[in-house]
Order: sequence, then C-alpha cells, then structure tokens
Amino acid sequence: MKQLLNTLYVQTQGTYIHLDHDTLKLEVERSTKFQVPLHHLGGIVVFGNVLVSPFLIHRCAEDGRSLVWLTERGQFRARLAGSTTGNVLLRRSQHSALDSGESTLLIARHLVAGKLQNARSVLMRAAREANDEGDRTTLTAAAKIYSNAMQSTEKAADLDKLRGIEGYAAKSYFGAFTSMVRTNRHAFTFTERSRRPPRDPINALLSFVYTLLVGECIAACEGVGLDPQMGFLHALRPGRPALALDLMEELRAPLADRLVLTLVNRGQIKPDDFIDRPGGAIHLTDDARKTLLAAYQKRKQEEVPHTIAGTKVPFGLVAHLQARLLARHLRGDVPTYQPFIQR
Repeated sequence: MKQLLNTLYVQTQGTYIHLDHDTLKLEVERSTKFQVPLHHLGGIVVFGNVLVSPFLIHRCAEDGRSLVWLTERGQFRARLAGSTTGNVLLRRSQHSALDSGESTLLIARHLVAGKLQNARSVLMRAAREANDEGDRTTLTAAAKIYSNAMQSTEKAADLDKLRGIEGYAAKSYFGAFTSMVRTNRHAFTFTERSRRPPRDPINALLSFVYTLLVGECIAACEGVGLDPQMGFLHALRPGRPALALDLMEELRAPLADRLVLTLVNRGQIKPDDFIDRPGGAIHLTDDARKTLLAAYQKRKQEEVPHTIAGTKVPFGLVAHLQARLLARHLRGDVPTYQPFIQR
C-alpha cells in the first residue's frame, strides 16, 4: 500500500525551492525559511510565483513524486508527469472496457451509487444535527431524493440516463446546502454551483478543495498504472482527467464538502476571509487558504473504516485504494468495482 506522506503547499510569492543533496529547501530573498528531507514528502503544490529548481523537478519525475502548479488563487495550471509507468496490459484492459457499453455502464453505475450513498449520509447527518425544523425538513427531503436516485441507478439503461439521475440528485443536494450551514449563514448562503469563476464564498471554498482532491485522484490513477484521462462516467475531452474525476465523485461529499462545512460552522473560515475580484469572482485570502490547507492535510490523516479493505485507513489513501480496486476489476480479478462507502 502506498505510504501516506505529507504534501508541501508553498504559497509565499517569490519563494525558490531547490534540493541540497536529499534535503528540500525553501528560500525567500536568498534566506532559507524552511527545509525538510525530501523522502518525507509525497507531493509538492506551488501557488503562483514560486520557482522550482530544474534538479528538483527532475528528482520528482524520477521518484514519481507529485508536483502541481496552481495559480496564486488556486486554479490548476499543470502537473508534472514523469515517464509512463504501470502495466501496459492494464491500460489496454481499461481502454477495452471503455469500448464496451456494457462494461462502461457497469462501472459508472457503481461510481454513481457510491457518490449518492455518501452524499445521502452527509445530508442525514446534517438533518440529525439541525436545530431548525425547517432545515431538518429540507435536508430530509433531499436525502429522500437520494434514496430514490440510488434505486433508479439500477434501472438506468444507458450513460445519459445515469448522468441524468446523478444530476437531478446533485441539484437537490446543492439546493439544501445552505441548510447545512449553521454559522454566519447570511454570508455563506449557497444559491447555485459556480466554478469559473466562483461567485460566492461557499463556491470559492468548494472549488479550492475540489482542485486539491482531483490532484490526489490523478496521482492515485497513475500510481496503479491507469490512464487518468480515460474515464467511464465523465465524458472524454482533451486535457480532462475523466477517470480521476470519476474516482473523485465518491469523495466529494464525505471529504471535501464536510471539510468546508466544518470550517465554516466552527468559525475557522469567516466572512472577511474572502476578496471580491473584477467580474464577480470571489477568492480566499492568503490566511484563509493556509487555514484550509492545514485542515485538509489533517483530514487526510484521519482514519476511516474501509469495508473492502476490512480495516481503517487514512482518508488520504482512500483514492489510492479505490484505484487499485478498479484496476482489479479491469484485470478480471473481481466481477464488479466496489465504491467507497463511508459508514
């Protein structure tokens, strides 16, 4: 099993990152501000104007260490890809499954089932914790829609119908999202999902965490030798990591959405932690991003029960386990792909 190592997030503009033997060093204005043994890091994420030495880039590519470039505000720009690894026969099986409508629908159906079950659990938990009867009613109604959607997935005859079921359920989920916000609701009211750019604080938080999560899922796919662009639920588009987005669906609600709600409801993220940008975009302040990154890293270390593994595993390893389970199905070792269900 892949060891869960720390991810280094570098936000300070003008930072220079380089290697000194096997130690990674961060310099600002030629003064060393931080250093860490490279083997302690599983990945590096840099924001905006952060320079990375060529030798560090080469070493990350050689070791298979994740290196991701984001804009200063957290939008994805690029990811280091080293030499192609993994079993070519596995990738051939992945492509063959995608050519089979029956195989594609089977995998997509289980991906959607996992997403629906986990989102329903988040709604039901929020309903139990709600102090307002109106919130409880709204959340319970959305959870009911998810229960019906879970039953409907078994009858979906094709991908379009399956995506329609998932989309309708997602609309009810986001329609009830504000009812899960208990602190500063006037500032964190959620109306609709907006991505490029995010139009309100909740969308800004969700988009930021989703960007981090999809990077983890790309690494999970590549770690077992799967092609992250060849997905089953998400449509194939140039440059789109469709398979990583597939795996991410099961983790959106229990990992990303609950993390955002926890930070807001505990007052760790406040209304003044956001900046209005031209064109209506909303971005997090530097301090807010630091708070979110620290919480995300801590969340990844938390252990959760994994039914298929039969034990508790760190949340940060779930995507890697799911990628392995998908690889086993594609190789024909198991008849179906089993999604991650948080209990």
